[in-house]
Parts: sequence; structure tokens; C-alpha cells
Amino acid sequence: MINTVALMGRLTYEPELKTTGSGVSVLRFQIAVDRNYQRQGTERQADFIDCVAWRQTAEFVSRYFHKGSMIAVEGSIQTQNYTDKDGNNRKSVEVVANNVSFCGSRNEGAGASQAPSFEQPAPSYASAQGSDFEEIVDDDDDLPF
Repeated sequence: MINTVALMGRLTYEPELKTTGSGVSVLRFQIAVDRNYQRQGTERQADFIDCVAWRQTAEFVSRYFHKGSMIAVEGSIQTQNYTDKDGNNRKSVEVVANNVSFCGSRNEGAGASQAPSFEQPAPSYASAQGSDFEEIVDDDDDLPF
């Protein structure tokens, strides 16, 4: 059986680290993930996906990620059936995060402007004058085979 999920999105609220009665760190968070398909003339849609992290992964998310931070999550889907306070049967679906990674720039989640990007100019092949490069001549006569 395969149950693997890979997501990349932004945290929708500030994550809060909690501890279970037995001292295990747990953190629930939600990420907004843009959908791949967008109908022409409509606004882009996003899915809001509930996630949970345990132990060191929970502590890592709590320490380094904040509301609006871009995050990559690798994990598995877990479902639970329960009865709500009105007696209705419900099902919850969440991603159990096994690995989380940084995405985007360092300052992106802190409200700072986007990191500067490096754009290399396109090479011009029309003229070799003024170039620091020397033309390479492939001479197969020197090869021993």
C-alpha cells in the first residue's frame, strides 16, 4: 500500500506547539495550497489542508515557521471518524508530516520585500569581439585511437 503526500503552500495561522500528557511535542497547522487548474476569467482557488507534526518535526516547525511562511510537507494522510457534540458522525482528514522543508526566501514570511534575484543577461552570439572567451578548435588528429 502507498500513502504518501507531498505539498507546498503557506501557513494560514501562527503554529502553536503543545505537549501531550506523556510529554510528546505536537503541533497542528494548516497550509493553503493553490490548485493547479484555474478556469479562465476566475480567481485562483486554494485548498486549505490540515496537518499535524510530532516530536522533533513539531519543534522544528514551531521554531522556524510563522503565519504566511512557505513550507514543503512530506507525509501521509490519516483519517479519523468521530461523533460531534450534536451526535452527528463526522470524519476528519489530516496530513501527518514526516518531513518539512523551507521554501522561498528567508525573509519572505517576515513581511520583508522579496529577496533580490540574480538575472544573468542572455549571451549575444552575433559578435565575438570584446569577448573574454577563446574559440575552442576540436582537433581529432591528436587522439591516440
